[in-house]
Parts: sequence; structure tokens; C-alpha cells
Amino acid sequence: MQKALAYHPLVTPLQAVNNTGRCEISETLEKYYLSTMYSLEFILGFIGNSIVVLGYIFCLKDWKSGNIYLFNLSLSDLLFLCTLPVLVNGYSRGYWVESNTLCYSNRFLLHANLYTSILFLTVVSIDRYLLIKYPFREHILQKKKTAFIVCIAVWILVILELLPLMAFLDTEKTTNNYKCLDYASSGDPGKSLIYSMFLTIFGFLIPLSIMCFFYVKMFLFLKKWREQISSFLTLEKPLTLVILALATFSLLFAPYHIMRNVRIASRIPALNMSACTQNIIKDIYIVTRPIAFLNSAINPVFYFLMGDHFREMLMAKVMQLLSRFTTPSK
Repeated sequence: MQKALAYHPLVTPLQAVNNTGRCEISETLEKYYLSTMYSLEFILGFIGNSIVVLGYIFCLKDWKSGNIYLFNLSLSDLLFLCTLPVLVNGYSRGYWVESNTLCYSNRFLLHANLYTSILFLTVVSIDRYLLIKYPFREHILQKKKTAFIVCIAVWILVILELLPLMAFLDTEKTTNNYKCLDYASSGDPGKSLIYSMFLTIFGFLIPLSIMCFFYVKMFLFLKKWREQISSFLTLEKPLTLVILALATFSLLFAPYHIMRNVRIASRIPALNMSACTQNIIKDIYIVTRPIAFLNSAINPVFYFLMGDHFREMLMAKVMQLLSRFTTPSK
């Protein structure tokens, strides 16, 4: 009777938890929530980032340091977006293609995008501050050669710091099922927690601190400048972008890193957490995962808002192409 009640369609999830003690809805979240969120991120992100990449390639003639950083950020996003169809297919079907190589490469690219995005956004914050602080001269960090070196260094750094990740990834195989486990659900939890804390500190917290430092300096500089001139309409947009960029960065990435570490810690046998508590933590962690990678769909918005007349340049190119097709030939 109790078992029947737990699976009755009219019984709420809370009632099911109270009656069965399972406290787990992870399979439902993975099948419906993750597959839906990743599908939306793929559609929006792929369209947006493709427009940005093509816009830079075909429309931009004079490349500056900021363009180089944003272009690499968009390439990183596109690389990640290419992994989403595999994720959506696996989560929606409930099982994966039996391939360790596909599983590991997919997870590696996913994390590579996460940490290259964080670093490129941090570098962009430094570049924007220097651009505002020194508008009439090119700082050494804003030279194109320096930008290329920085981008190469970011890619190499992220690849090196993610190489240990391959040792923690794992797969789960039963009689009729093959599943590619996420990083927080794989490997030895004790060693994995140490590595996860390393990624959190060096891949997220330190870049976040650097970004906060330069965005606060940018905010104070713009605020002081606004007080010295009669009109602040030209500064309203940069100030809004500073606040928006910092808030977006924190809100998207912080919950994921917190819950990833909590999820790994909950698996440590010495802590002796109940199965119910572990499942609740796992469910919350699942919710934070697509939120963290939502940045790949949001980033193109900043290309249109963060300067260098990218929006005007792109729209001018579109209108030029349309005029060629609409103008009757003589």
C-alpha cells in the first residue's frame, strides 16, 4: 500500500519522500530539467555566438585587444555548445552511447568552457578599465600582440589545470544502462574535493576577486567623472554594464561551485550523511549546473552592449547585404 501510494500520480513529491524515504528526484531533473535547459542554451547560444563570430570575421577590419578577447570567449562558448546535443540526447533518453572517450571529452570541454569563460571575462574587465582610464593612449596590455599572448596563455593554463580532471571522471554501467557521470558524482570523493577546491579557488574565486577589483575601480572612476560633468547620459550605459556584468558573473557561477563542493563532500563516507540528505544535495546541485553554463547564451548580449560599435557595425553590414538583394538590377 505504501509503495503504491509513493508512485500514485496524484501524490506530491514531498508525500513521496515522506512515504518512501528516497528523497530523490535526480532522474526526473536530469531527464526533463537538464535536457530542456541545455536545449534552450544550445539554440540561443549557438545563434548568438555564431552571429558574433561571423560578425567579427566579416565585418571588423580594425581589431583591438578587446575584440580579440571577446572573439576567443565566443569561440570557447561555441566549443561548449557543440557538446550540448550529446548531453541532451543522453539525459532525455536516460542512457548514453557506450564510449569512455566521448564521455571524458564531453566533460572536459564543458569544464574548459567554464574556466576559459571566467578568465576571458576577467581579462575583458581589465581591458575595459584601461580603455576608460586611458582613452587617448594604448596601454601595453591593450596592444594586439599582448592580447594574442594572453589568449594563448589562457587556453594553455585552463588545459593544464583541467588535465587532473580526467583521473576523476567515471562512468556507470548496469545490465541495461550506460551513464556518463558528472564530475561531482565521480571518483574518490576525498581526493576529488581537494581538486575541486583548487579549481574553485584558482579558477573562480581569484578571477572573481580580480574582476571585482577592476569593475569597482571602473565604477568609482565613472561615478567621479559623472560628478564632474553636467551631463551623465553618456556614462549611464557603462555604469549599468559594470553592475550587470559583475552581478551576472557572481549569480551564474557561485551557486554551481558551492554546490559542486557540497555534493562531493556529501559523498565522503567519514561524514556519514544519510542517503536522503545526499540525494537532496545532488538534486540542488543538478539545478545549479545549467545555470552556470547559461553564460554561453548570455555572453553575446555583452558583445552588443560593451562597445566598439559592434552593434552598429553588424547592423550596417546586414543592411548592406539586404540592399544588394532588394535593389533591382539595371
